[in-house]
Amino acid sequence: MRVCHVITGLGDGGAEVVLYRLCTHPQPQVQHVVIALGPEDKYAPMLRAAGVETHCLGWSRRGVPVGAALSLVRLLAAQRPDVVQTWMYHANLVGGLAARLARSPRVIWGLHHTHLTPATSRTRTRVVNRLCAWLSSTVPSGIVACADTVRTIHEQDGYSRHKFVVVTNGCNTWDFRPDDEAGLAVRRALAIDAHALVVGFVGRWHADKDHANLLAAFARVVRHYPEARLLLVGKACRPDNAALAAQIEQSGVGGAVLPLGPRTDVAAVMNALDLHVLPSSSEAFPNVVAEAMACGTPCVVTDVGDAAVIAGPVGWVVPPRDPARLAAAMDDALARRSDAAAWRTRQDAVRQRIVSEFSLERMVQRYHAAWGQA
Repeated sequence: MRVCHVITGLGDGGAEVVLYRLCTHPQPQVQHVVIALGPEDKYAPMLRAAGVETHCLGWSRRGVPVGAALSLVRLLAAQRPDVVQTWMYHANLVGGLAARLARSPRVIWGLHHTHLTPATSRTRTRVVNRLCAWLSSTVPSGIVACADTVRTIHEQDGYSRHKFVVVTNGCNTWDFRPDDEAGLAVRRALAIDAHALVVGFVGRWHADKDHANLLAAFARVVRHYPEARLLLVGKACRPDNAALAAQIEQSGVGGAVLPLGPRTDVAAVMNALDLHVLPSSSEAFPNVVAEAMACGTPCVVTDVGDAAVIAGPVGWVVPPRDPARLAAAMDDALARRSDAAAWRTRQDAVRQRIVSEFSLERMVQRYHAAWGQA
């Protein structure tokens, strides 16, 4: 089977990392080709290094010239794929129409977002979403949603109900696994004591991630655990981010917060944490929760997207935008850590939940099934 993937861009993001994992997982029966509408970015050289044919068309966000759109049609026609899998709204619209013009036999859209609000989403993206809803009964052969909540929300938006299949994201449980030495190395590099309480959040700086919620909650936690430290990892989570710096100062716990920016050793960071916290106000399928749990790190999550589904009975789930409830859950989790045997049992259960329910192998199998059934 030859599968062409059309994605808006290949920079940092949840859908992008899932595409990378899907295409680089050993699959002798499938040949993957990736076409990014945008310019060269993070995952393009990584995909090529893994042997995946990758094209970056270099389109800007200002619009799609007719000539550029025709070049995509010609490229898809030349590839002659069995399936065209598109990723996210703009690629669903442009890539889906181009695939039909190229006479591709099967077109599968991919949805990886939940609510689009004026406060956090561009007007153009919301317009494209409405166009996709209108075209969903004719353009795609099927629609893959990365979470049950994603499917529900888009059905409410008017997407064709009978086209959907849910394929939850998968975590590479070999790369993300318990590794005490890697975690201790991160602590040593940050001058954090091996026995200190360390909480963290891996997520880019964005309104949907609601760092303010986490900082307000952590300020309450520090009252009971004054030695605790909070690690912030992700794009723009750096000391030179003026907006983040202002939130940290307002929280009153600046000395306990370490904004580390993006890192390539996320698995090691997860192993350095006693607790990973997802404070978001909006998510679809938050990969970082699965990644933390695969490392045996328990999680507190807000009830957004499929976060509660991932955390399951071995995590803590609280409403979004509620620092008091978030702090209470963090307090409860850190208190339970004092029982070393029970905490180790929880860590094992946290890891096993991802291995059994959200592994990369399971995700790959479900994509194959979706491509074969469409």
